Amino acid sequence: MSTVLSTTVPADTDAERRDALADRLFKALIESMELAGTYLGLRLGLYEALRGQPATAGELAARAGVDGRYAREWLEQQAVAGLLDADGEADGDRRRYALPGGHAQVLLDPDDPSYAGAAALWLGSLARILPRVPAAYRSGEGIPYADYGQDCREAIARFNRPLFANELPGWLAAMPGVRARLEAPSARVLDVACGEGWSSIALARAFPGVTVDGVDSDEASIAQARENAAAAGLAGRAGFRVADAAELAGGGGYDAAFVFEALHDMARPVEALRALRAALAPGGSLVVADEKVAEAFGAPGDEVERLNYGFSVWHCLPASRAEAPSAAAGTCLRPATVRDWAGQAGFASVAVAPVDNDLWRFYLLEG
Repeated sequence: MSTVLSTTVPADTDAERRDALADRLFKALIESMELAGTYLGLRLGLYEALRGQPATAGELAARAGVDGRYAREWLEQQAVAGLLDADGEADGDRRRYALPGGHAQVLLDPDDPSYAGAAALWLGSLARILPRVPAAYRSGEGIPYADYGQDCREAIARFNRPLFANELPGWLAAMPGVRARLEAPSARVLDVACGEGWSSIALARAFPGVTVDGVDSDEASIAQARENAAAAGLAGRAGFRVADAAELAGGGGYDAAFVFEALHDMARPVEALRALRAALAPGGSLVVADEKVAEAFGAPGDEVERLNYGFSVWHCLPASRAEAPSAAAGTCLRPATVRDWAGQAGFASVAVAPVDNDLWRFYLLEG
């Protein structure tokens, strides 16, 4: 006997769900437009111009090099949205606005644990690429990662940077075997899909004897990673090159390798894992951090599940399908799939490391 999922609900419940959805979409509209205002504030340097220096619209316009009327409208919008404080006693162009200190940390300090400015940059990339997504859905083709633009590269880098800066030592404390190898003199580390290099920089900082080789298939990301390492004074211990993880060859003998939040994006994940296994020295370990989604699909989902499916429909899945053939995993990479891929790649064991993190699950691949 087949099972049919009924969509019939009591009339009163159906009406409640209808009204709740209408209200939800209206609130989402407000919040998305407020996020667009945050994008303007970041890209135009308006928050930076206000940090520690309250200003009228004219003063902000002069500091940031923007038009005065636009500056006033943005200031009023930001105050109404609660991101800025406003002097309610003054009117119009005489009103002064201030950026609260805690809000400045969230918007402007990329190493701060509370930093969330990357959310607005994601919106910039979404606005750029969304008109192309319907055609991809119709054709089944992908959208190259590079086409998502600078906002996408920076959003990924800034979204993850505070995690690397503040939490990486704690992650590795939960994997004592890996940590011991990295504490050895002249240890070598391979950081795959390193993006703009913040994971490589964090590894080099945490382990002063380590040399890190960062690889990524995106040329713009590698160029920025080199600049970031040089600015951090680590150019001698963190090097970067353009390479596809599935096509790594030679230069093995790594004590450890890492793939942070990128395995689900790879068109050929089994080939990539096989290449990484070959790159490890005897006894070396591969650490894969990927999304901490549920063990199995369930609906409705929690915020982590919703976040990752949200990314998947417009970014991760189309970008991974730009290369053919593609595993087309999507963002919601579940543990069973990781174990299956690792087994196909020849790893003898896959364990979930006891790392406390709300967004990522850490897999330790060995053998």
